[in-house]
Amino acid sequence: MSKFRIGLLVAAVALLLDQVVKVAFLYGAGWIDTLGQPGSGHRVEVLPFFDLVMVWNRGISYGLLQAESDFHRWVLVAFAVGVTGFLIWWLRGIQDLRLAQAVGLIIGGAVGNVIDRILYGAVADFFLLHAFGYEWYVFNVADTAVVLGVVIMGLDLLINEWRARMRAKEDRT
Repeated sequence: MSKFRIGLLVAAVALLLDQVVKVAFLYGAGWIDTLGQPGSGHRVEVLPFFDLVMVWNRGISYGLLQAESDFHRWVLVAFAVGVTGFLIWWLRGIQDLRLAQAVGLIIGGAVGNVIDRILYGAVADFFLLHAFGYEWYVFNVADTAVVLGVVIMGLDLLINEWRARMRAKEDRT
């Protein structure tokens, strides 16, 4: 299977997982009844460092650039679609499996959040990590896929750079 197809498969799996979790929280198992309406602040403790809470994020990562109007929302949608298009174009030429998987994760996560913006006007977030009085931003499966993809991409860059330096060092000796 080509790296392109593997990347698209990873994107599809990330997107499917994100959408299944969102549908479960938004429409199934009474989670909205349990968590309360978005912004109510009601939390369900799952682990000592992990809670469930319902938040509609109208901005981008970390709640930045809040889309206060439909125009701003559609600007964010267009930007995300453009970035996703670029990533798919880039994925077509990727020869490294790890990089193809990382880009696939980013594509799947981006599309998952675009779907939310189109359907709901905001991104549905549910997961909250916290410890020692500090709280991370509320996130979802799509956000996790994007962050994981970026981390893998960064590690791939570091590993490849390290290997290139080791080869250059061996060539000099």
